[in-house]
Amino acid sequence: MVWTAEQTGRFLDFISEDRLYPLYHLIAYRGLRRGEACGVRWTDLNRTASALTVGEQLVQLGWEVEAGKPKSDAGDRVVALDKQTLAVLDAWHKRQIEERLALGAAWFNSRRIFTHEDGTELHPAEVTQHFNDLVAAAGLPPIRLHDLRHGAATLALEAEVDIKVVQELLGHSTSTLTRDTYTSVSPRLAQEAAERTAALVPRTVGSRVATGTAGPPSVPHGLKMTMGVSPERENAQVNRSAPPGTRTPNPRIKSPLLCQLS
Repeated sequence: MVWTAEQTGRFLDFISEDRLYPLYHLIAYRGLRRGEACGVRWTDLNRTASALTVGEQLVQLGWEVEAGKPKSDAGDRVVALDKQTLAVLDAWHKRQIEERLALGAAWFNSRRIFTHEDGTELHPAEVTQHFNDLVAAAGLPPIRLHDLRHGAATLALEAEVDIKVVQELLGHSTSTLTRDTYTSVSPRLAQEAAERTAALVPRTVGSRVATGTAGPPSVPHGLKMTMGVSPERENAQVNRSAPPGTRTPNPRIKSPLLCQLS
């Protein structure tokens, strides 16, 4: 399940004062996986190029967490950042600096973008639980944190972003995987596709048909209308001597009963 664009906006507005809002914003806008969002480092952020390199993720093994490579080779990628997301990250950086100054020597430099107040790494399971609590508080349809990533892909497709670009954004190995996964999840995409398809058919009475003011179709003079019977079938030779419903005898077909009598 994915949220609509309106529901995503409501959620982000609702949590805008939450400490981990920037992390959820990044997933909702740029489609990072949970482990990728927890694992990105400040050295991965290129403000000049407005881009974020995804080269590491935090993987949960039981309850233990360790750093590892992205899910696949395609997952090692560079994600373009929009101006709004870049501004959110800049504001978060200032907040993290304030937290570091407040703790002084007790602050741990994990080099991660998203951390606890003391600078230590976030646990992916805690990020998920916090997300679930926020969704419940917001009164929105329950979705998984991973569905926020699905929503980012759907929003990109609704914005008519090329499927190849969406593939690279998500770190999929092929565009076929992206297409098979996401092109059927958006009612808006399906509706827009239906409207674009219908618009290809040129009509001169389309408006009257739509409003119910069009009369019955006119029939050219001399043309006989038949109810589902083609002229070829109507003119075909039939055995009119047999009772209705009787098939025309075929000398090549012999009844098994007649064969026994003979």
